[in-house]
Amino acid sequence: MSGKTNGKSNISVFQMAIMTTIAVASLRGLPAMATQGWASIIMYLVPAVLFLVPTALIGAELGTTYKGGVYVWVREAFGNRFGFVSVWLQWIQNVVWYPIQLAFVAAAIAFMIGQGTLADSGLYIGITVIAVYWFATLLALMGGTLFAKVGSIGGLVGTLIPAGILIILGAVWLGSSQTISTSFTQSSFIPPIAGLASFVLLVSNVLSYAGMEMNAVHAGDMKDPSRGFTKAMLVAFVLILAIFILPTLAIAIAVPADKLGMANGIMVAFQTFFDTWNISWMTNVLSGAIAFGALASVVTWVAGPSRGVLDAAKTGLLPPVLQKLNKNGVQVGILVPQAIIVTLLALIYVLVPNVSDVFMALIGMAAALYVLMYIMMFAAAMVLRRKESDVKRGYKVPILGFIASVGLIACVLAFIMSFIPVTGETAIPQSIYPLVVAAVVVILGIPPFIFYACKKSSWDKRTDAEKSEASKHN
Repeated sequence: MSGKTNGKSNISVFQMAIMTTIAVASLRGLPAMATQGWASIIMYLVPAVLFLVPTALIGAELGTTYKGGVYVWVREAFGNRFGFVSVWLQWIQNVVWYPIQLAFVAAAIAFMIGQGTLADSGLYIGITVIAVYWFATLLALMGGTLFAKVGSIGGLVGTLIPAGILIILGAVWLGSSQTISTSFTQSSFIPPIAGLASFVLLVSNVLSYAGMEMNAVHAGDMKDPSRGFTKAMLVAFVLILAIFILPTLAIAIAVPADKLGMANGIMVAFQTFFDTWNISWMTNVLSGAIAFGALASVVTWVAGPSRGVLDAAKTGLLPPVLQKLNKNGVQVGILVPQAIIVTLLALIYVLVPNVSDVFMALIGMAAALYVLMYIMMFAAAMVLRRKESDVKRGYKVPILGFIASVGLIACVLAFIMSFIPVTGETAIPQSIYPLVVAAVVVILGIPPFIFYACKKSSWDKRTDAEKSEASKHN
């Protein structure tokens, strides 16, 4: 049994709500949703109810009861092998996510320097992604917590402030005599049910709310977690939806759907607003802020998820070369291979001309990997509630079976939908798109099973006492 959390209460409801909002909310995916017009409201609300709420509540119970994150949660329920698989999926999803987020950074930098056309260049995007990621990796290898400390600042500057400005710009646009985009005026509140692509976008949009479980581990540091955390999640729920829905509608009002590229749609929206009012230089300023916020999130995450893999590796699940630490105590044995994988993925931008299509393909692949981890998390919560019912919980989810089942079903649907392309025309032919996603899932998801099957006693560097304590999880 892992230790229980019993930290002193020092996080307020407001602080928890803001921490959660910054961790989840992102402007990156707004352009794709803006093409749906009014229907985007429903397409945000449904995944929020089916996935965001269950993830927050389940993560709170597990995080305030078992220390160690998803690896420990799943290990306690299903054993060490599946605990390792779960943390591997969490880590490898982030590896796929880095090129997506850094493509967003590259597009923002292009607009910041007044060269917006570069955002459509696969060569520029690929080179920028590789260069920035290796720079972030080198910083991570130096150790320290500098970028972790500025993560919240990056979220404020790169997400909350730009989102607020977009909302104001949209309101001003509506209040003036500016032309409203026909793609917005002709949209309906009800998503086009006949369109499979819209249904895929609706279900797969659960990934927009991924990360809610990260701050749930701090619920035990609140005063009266049962009440305080619930209030914080309600506030965060409203804030996250506001950040997603209102700026999305603002973009849809001013920018025609055919101008919303996946990697540069936000910058195009700002450019449309500011060019209209002859303050084009503001596009450069906001693009710089967005680039800083997105980059801060990447740098903060470079070393984070890999630390969870290292914790599992120390039990003998990875060869010693992958457990290697540098003189700063940083997991160089994992970070360098991680950077190599990101480099190979970034080369897709160079090989495939259409940046938006690459962007969407990578999102689909990342979704398939991540929801598998969430499926394991929801299942673990139900098993642990039954298997270890006598364990005192810092926060206890009411009707856990129902809530976890809702989240699990949403994830299963999202996993299935990730094999279907969102757009009708993609760089990858529709006939082989599912095969490509399946290949990525297998190639990136099979290694933990191989490592577990091939593990040797010499890989385990723990003391006899540590081995004895963990033996029941193997």
